[in-house]
Amino acid sequence: MGAITNALRTVLDGIYAILGNYGWSIVIFTILIKAVLLPFDFKSRKGMRKMQRIQPEINALQKKYANDKQKLQQKQAELMKREKYNPMAGCLPMLLTLPVLYAMFGAMRVIANEQTVRHVFEYLSGSKPTFDSWLWVRNIWMPDSPFATMVPDINSLRMIGFDVWQRVFETLKPEQVGLILQNIGAQVADFGGALSFVSADALNASLPHILTTLNTMPEYVSMLQPIPGWANLSFVLFTVTLYENFNGFLILPALAGATQVLATKLNPAADPSAASNAASGNKGGSANFMKYFFPMFSVFICLTSNAGFALYWVVTNIVASASSVMITRYYDAKDAKELANKGDVSV
Repeated sequence: MGAITNALRTVLDGIYAILGNYGWSIVIFTILIKAVLLPFDFKSRKGMRKMQRIQPEINALQKKYANDKQKLQQKQAELMKREKYNPMAGCLPMLLTLPVLYAMFGAMRVIANEQTVRHVFEYLSGSKPTFDSWLWVRNIWMPDSPFATMVPDINSLRMIGFDVWQRVFETLKPEQVGLILQNIGAQVADFGGALSFVSADALNASLPHILTTLNTMPEYVSMLQPIPGWANLSFVLFTVTLYENFNGFLILPALAGATQVLATKLNPAADPSAASNAASGNKGGSANFMKYFFPMFSVFICLTSNAGFALYWVVTNIVASASSVMITRYYDAKDAKELANKGDVSV
């Protein structure tokens, strides 16, 4: 998975080098990925349509051999072999898409962590960072939410690995490093005059000095100010805060849920239980549960992830819906042509 993540990171950075905006780079990158996977979508839809045609025969077999499961499985296997149908064909796009989804999540997390650390060092040097914005989102590497600020809090910074800190620190100019060390030394009495990120232990020794100084930087502290009277609002299961410098309007998480519903409705293969349910004749609660679960999961994951990943998720669903309509029209036209040819032959 690491190799895939690095490859996706390289492609995304290459597109960014041309466009200069990570938001639009993610949009273009997502369209390219879906274009590469389009042939597999065609193959999957072909299998699903064939399954629909042989479903009456499967239903007849299930009725005939209702009391003989072994015989039923044998007859179903013979039918699918004769019709050259593979039940896994409908799951193929998801089996290919999921590793890309996870790898893309990893790539964006790496970029987000690097950008976050870079912003921290800019604050520590006394300057104000320039954030990667996209339309209504002020910082693409933070969640699209009024309950999230444009900058991470101290607890989030502790979750970033030492390798990221080291990688970004090594790219700083000497004069910037000098300003950072000077500002830390002015705030931390026992500061030894050096920062080190060569290991986890070195990070643990340096990070407290960084965080202490960061909390004294006016530009950073001002970004974490809540709207008066809207701090730590308690609900049944969680507590939220509305910030003055909020990062978004919850549009991408809402779109993620809505487009997931649309993609699943237009494309049966987008439902991971569709092929197996069709093959087994199961129309029970598990399929309905999955149809509701994935939209809710989409909203949750996009609420808790950076806006860049949420944008990738939304564009993926939109492109999947559009390609589904296109594929359906293609096979409808193809079936109509074959039916017309058969009619001509019979005449």
